[in-house]
Amino acid sequence: MSECTHDCSTCSSNCASREKQSRESMFEKPNDLSSVKHVIGVCSGKGGVGKSLVTSMLAVLMQRRGYKVGILDADITGPSIPKAFGLDKPVEGDGLGMIPPSTTTGIDIMSVNLMLDDVTRPVIWRGPVIAGTVKQFWTDTIWNDIDYLFVDCPPGTGDVPLTVFQSLPLDGIVIVSSPQDLVAMIVSKAAHMADMMQVPVLGLVENMSYVICPDCGKEIHVFGDSHIEEIAEKFSYDLLGKIPMDSKLAALCDKGWIEMMENNYLEAAADAVEAKCPIVK
Repeated sequence: MSECTHDCSTCSSNCASREKQSRESMFEKPNDLSSVKHVIGVCSGKGGVGKSLVTSMLAVLMQRRGYKVGILDADITGPSIPKAFGLDKPVEGDGLGMIPPSTTTGIDIMSVNLMLDDVTRPVIWRGPVIAGTVKQFWTDTIWNDIDYLFVDCPPGTGDVPLTVFQSLPLDGIVIVSSPQDLVAMIVSKAAHMADMMQVPVLGLVENMSYVICPDCGKEIHVFGDSHIEEIAEKFSYDLLGKIPMDSKLAALCDKGWIEMMENNYLEAAADAVEAKCPIVK
C-alpha cells in the first residue's frame, strides 16, 4: 500500500483523510471579520433536557477562566439564552455584518430573540428558513476574537440539527441527558448521529439528576435511578457532570442572572473543553 500524500485529487481510496476533507467542504464560510478558535455544540436527541442551561453554564465557566466566549443560539423556535443572561440589547450591524450584543461579563450572544420586537411572539417558520437563519448566525455575524463559541443546538436529529453538524466546523459536542430510560434511548440517537457526522463527543452531562432534601441533605432521585454511567461506558464517553434540580440555579436563570451562579456542577465539563480543545496562545 503506497504512502498517503494527503492529495485526494490523485487518489481513489476512501480513507479517513478523504472523508474529513469531504466534511470540511460542506462548512459555511464565516464572516471575513470573524475569528473563532473553537466551536462546541451542546446537543441532545430531544427537547426539554436542559441544553440551554448547560450551554449557559459552560459559557460562564469558560469566561471566568479568562477566555473570550460567545453563544450562537441555534434553537430558533425556542430561544432561551438571552433570558438566562438578562440580555435585551438589539443586534446591531452594518454592511460588513451583524454585531452580537454582549452580556454583563462580556459574553457575545446571537439569538433570534434579540431581533424580535416582542420576544413572546412565536417564530413560525418552515425548516429551510430556520436552517438558513442558523447559517446566517455563523456567516453574517462578526464573531470578534472568540476562543470558544458554544452552539445551543435545536433538539432532535432532523433538518436543523443536521444543518449545524454540516455547516459549522464543530470541534466537539457535549450531549445532555436526564435520568429517564426514555431519554437514555434518545442519547443513543444523538451519539450515533455524532458518529455518522464524524464529530467528536467530548462527553455527557446529566441534568435533573436529583434533588437535595432541605432537611436531611439526602439525594432524592425524582426520576428514578440514573443510568448515565452505563450509557457513558457503552459509548466510551466521559461523564462530565450531574446537575441537580437546584431552585437557586433556576431562580438565577429566571431573573437573567446566570452569570452570578455559584456551583461546581460543570467544572469537569469545562476541564474537558479546555483539555480537548486547547487554546494555543
